[in-house]
Amino acid sequence: MPSPNGNILVTDDDPELRRVLRRTLDALGFEVAESANGEQALREVEAHPFNAVLLDVNMPGMGGIAACREIRRKAPRLQILMLSVRDQEMDKIEALDAGADDYITKPFSIPELAARLRSAVRRSTTAEPDLAIPIKIGDIELDPARRIVCKAGAALRLTPKEFDLLHYLMSRPGLPVAHVKLLRAVWGEDYGRELEYLRTFVHQLRKKLEDDPSSPEYLLTEPHFGYRFRAS
Repeated sequence: MPSPNGNILVTDDDPELRRVLRRTLDALGFEVAESANGEQALREVEAHPFNAVLLDVNMPGMGGIAACREIRRKAPRLQILMLSVRDQEMDKIEALDAGADDYITKPFSIPELAARLRSAVRRSTTAEPDLAIPIKIGDIELDPARRIVCKAGAALRLTPKEFDLLHYLMSRPGLPVAHVKLLRAVWGEDYGRELEYLRTFVHQLRKKLEDDPSSPEYLLTEPHFGYRFRAS
């Protein structure tokens, strides 16, 4: 029976960490399964329905980044939260570009982890609209129903979170959206202070959308406030 707080797959090659996380998250009302590496995680995802996967970056065999790409390909709506001791921007970019929805640095606090998992579960259980009108601004066209973005007719490869962030901004053309509002709208109500996290996603989106990411024409910065997508 599905847990009311969500079904979570914990993937880490450290058995003690898996044991602690399973016991702790179980006490918080999550249903928890374990896997010790990327290969096992893929088998679990194929065999069982999960709301979210906690996926360690550094594991023997198939590493977390490769596993993330495969899981994303097999389960586009599954929420993937990467765990890592590395906190450099390029490490985060690599994980997010592989399709991760979130990036959590070790050591982490249990309350923070639980909050992020609850947000992930809410996102995974929110139904997408049956019908959605495509949005076209300049050379950028976004089709919400098919989750496709094209620039001048050529399809762009976006991660799920990049798509959600772009959709939110493009559906409000010309309107400045505050950092906090963007984080909460796209990631959940437990977010709001992760400004560097948001900037990383915007940086990646600009590399894919803009002719010159250093001088963007579409995804514009509102200094000391947030971002907006150009009106036309």
